[in-house]
Formats: sequence, C-alpha cells, structure tokens
Amino acid sequence: MSDEYSLRDVLERIYRNQLGLEAALMKLTLHAEQQGIADVGENAGRIKQGLAKLRGKSER
Repeated sequence: MSDEYSLRDVLERIYRNQLGLEAALMKLTLHAEQQGIADVGENAGRIKQGLAKLRGKSER
C-alpha cells in the first residue's frame, strides 16, 4: 500500500483540514462580531466546548 493512502497519512490530512477550517471559522466569527452579530461568537465557543467534551468521552 502506498504511503500517500495510508491511514496515518489520511488522518494527518484530516487533522490539517480541521485546523484550516477552525481558522476560517474564527475569521468569519470575528468578521460577524465586527458587524454586530454577537451570537456567532457564542455559538462558536459552545461548539468548540462541546467537541472538546465529546473528544474527552471518546478517549476514556
């Protein structure tokens, strides 16, 4: 099996994409907050906390 399609490589690429999506979401959140839409930042924070809790449960 080629390394470019190994599980390790695929997971690494998913992780990098996740980081890119997080950065893009943060930029959009900051832009929305500058436009006076405060709920977006609160929602993003709750989503991030929820994901952290889910990750914690799956690691146990």
